[in-house]
Amino acid sequence: MRVSVLQDQLARGLGIVSRAVDSRPTMPVMANVALATDDSQLRLAAINDKMSITTYIGAKVDEAGAITLPAKTLNELVNNLSQEHVDLRLDDKTQTVNVRCGMTVSNIRGISADEFPLIPDSGDPDVLVPGQTLREMINQTVFAAAREETRPILTGVYTHFDGPTLTLAAADGYRLAVRTAQLEHSIEGSAELVVPAKALVEVARIIADDDTVGITLPGERALVLFYTQNTVISSQLLDGKFPDFGAIIPKRYTTSTVVYTSDLLRACKRAEIFARDSNYSARIVVQPATAPNEPGEVRVTGKSAERGDNEGMVDASVEGEAIEVAFNIRYLIDVLSVIDDERVIIESMGAASPGVLRLEDRDDFIHVIMPMSVTK
Repeated sequence: MRVSVLQDQLARGLGIVSRAVDSRPTMPVMANVALATDDSQLRLAAINDKMSITTYIGAKVDEAGAITLPAKTLNELVNNLSQEHVDLRLDDKTQTVNVRCGMTVSNIRGISADEFPLIPDSGDPDVLVPGQTLREMINQTVFAAAREETRPILTGVYTHFDGPTLTLAAADGYRLAVRTAQLEHSIEGSAELVVPAKALVEVARIIADDDTVGITLPGERALVLFYTQNTVISSQLLDGKFPDFGAIIPKRYTTSTVVYTSDLLRACKRAEIFARDSNYSARIVVQPATAPNEPGEVRVTGKSAERGDNEGMVDASVEGEAIEVAFNIRYLIDVLSVIDDERVIIESMGAASPGVLRLEDRDDFIHVIMPMSVTK
């Protein structure tokens, strides 16, 4: 193999695929990135027991070939090279790649590409989703997935294709995020799958604004593939049935509050500084207007027995009765941080009931947060 690539493109490509390198490899080759020529491109790939990432970068190929190189070593080296052409030359006898860039010469010992696991092919897409739409849907749900493996199914994101409607939902037992979208390109019938949240995080990371993401749904293997123009991500699916999340979404409320998203987010971030010492419990008090033409208010309070307290007040439009409820302030920050809409609606039936966040002018997003006990 003799190939020349630009340093910035190689660094970017390695940054993408290295996120799939096995952190605890069962075989030495699983700690490597595979490099292979493909016409006028260099293909980079990494795989672990749950997902694989393949990306292509432009290259000048003088001699075809393939090799796997230690991901960490290659990444660190390339990121510290000057922004020039990087020349890679493989010695097949020693499985060593000579790396030249400017005045720098390095030699990296690798492992034969024949020992690298087979990477799934992309095939033809079953459905196409606008990149911006899919990225927004992922970002507005994936944070609510569970991080602990006590209930493995909750570490994934429920993904439902039903004709032109795509639904993503994630829950960890304390909160639920649901986002829907209407697609121009739809599938016949329906398909339900649960994709590991970690895989969807990587999908969102590679999507460019003008991308269209192709999705190949599971066939004989429990595998889903996402691909853009230059990158393919395959992921194993989680086995099991996702909970019936529709049943936990409250259908009624006694208080509805409309508030500016950015104002409430800043108030929550200030309260979080002090709420850390109380298991991130923060008190939310909603007060309707006391006089005509006056705004209502939302007060967010975080307290620390050792470090003090913070209370922030935000003007709001309140319909219904006054309420006081405690939420995990980190959960509020998480959801408010992924809402781009100017204002958000908060619905509640009081301290013992879940809080519901909706968007003011859209009905494609809903978030449910379970309350915490209110302490005086």
